[in-house]
Amino acid sequence: MKRFLLPLMLAASLLLTGCGWMDGSYLSVTPHQQQRQNSQTEVISASNYSELIQAMKMIIEAGTEIAAINVADYPATALDRGVEMASEHVMTYDPIAAYAVKSIQCELGVSMGQPAVAVNVEYLHGRTEIQQIRRVRDTKEAEKIVAEALEAFEPGIVLLVENYDDRDYTQYVQDYAQENPQTVMETPQVTEAVCGSGNGRVVELVFTYQNSRDTLRRMQTQVQPVFDSAVLYVSGDDADRQKYAQLYAFLMERFDYKLETSITPAYSLLRHGVGDSRAFATVYAAMCRGAGLDCLVVTGTHAGEPWTWNLVLDNGQYYHVDLLRCSESGGFQTFTNAQMEEYVWDYSMYSGNGAAAPAPARVESQPTE
Repeated sequence: MKRFLLPLMLAASLLLTGCGWMDGSYLSVTPHQQQRQNSQTEVISASNYSELIQAMKMIIEAGTEIAAINVADYPATALDRGVEMASEHVMTYDPIAAYAVKSIQCELGVSMGQPAVAVNVEYLHGRTEIQQIRRVRDTKEAEKIVAEALEAFEPGIVLLVENYDDRDYTQYVQDYAQENPQTVMETPQVTEAVCGSGNGRVVELVFTYQNSRDTLRRMQTQVQPVFDSAVLYVSGDDADRQKYAQLYAFLMERFDYKLETSITPAYSLLRHGVGDSRAFATVYAAMCRGAGLDCLVVTGTHAGEPWTWNLVLDNGQYYHVDLLRCSESGGFQTFTNAQMEEYVWDYSMYSGNGAAAPAPARVESQPTE
């Protein structure tokens, strides 16, 4: 490991890069903080391996490119190996370093007459990006922030999940968009990266939309009143079946619909009368939930073609509702399993047991996707 006088190297580097020492001040990671003469700032000090790791983490979290760690109290015989192991540890296990850092170069020398380690960090993601990382405790909090980002049509987010559990965030985005067509106008393509190897991980999500953010916000503003009107269309004193029928009429009588697939399903369906079975099913389910009704979205096939429909809960039993099939037959209807000929779905996830279903088992709780 190279050795040299640190002040000259650091001063020259600061002039060239315009970077300051931790935004103009030193940090300390130990109780024995050392004060520079004629200054109230603190020096980064490390007297053991654990403190050395913590010092490097603090340098990286601040986005500092060049810094010095005072190691006057560090055992001299263990310093070389300690510095090497600490930098490797940080790059491997610290989630922010795994996300933001390309390399860490450490060299031993002298600063202000004291033994010190010069730390030179090369970043993949700089100070501004590091400061924008959102910290959450667990997956539940992470999902809440992802949902908020989707509803605001953000281009992406970076999360530091302190207690990380494996989670398919790409699937979560798809599920959330399906369950919330009133706020998520377009399901983005998702690029997902997880950084780090410890208990905490950095999750980077990049969202790619075909429509601009302003366009999606305008669509969101235009469809929200339709969903609000759907809730007002339902009579609070009617039986659930009557409410399902009222919402069916509210949706299906808006247009002479044209069956096509759109990347903005709720907007295209409610503003232009264009949609496929999935658009009908997801919008209808959202309207039902807004009215306090239990309605699920089922994905499967009909006559060998991909198809989407609903399950509604009426008097403790789930029944199938295919809005497009109802439209063809002249009005709102519910169907039991036995009446769903040519339909195929995951029976383990959606029991759909109606009163006349073959060997029905009463559904005591809501099936989940």
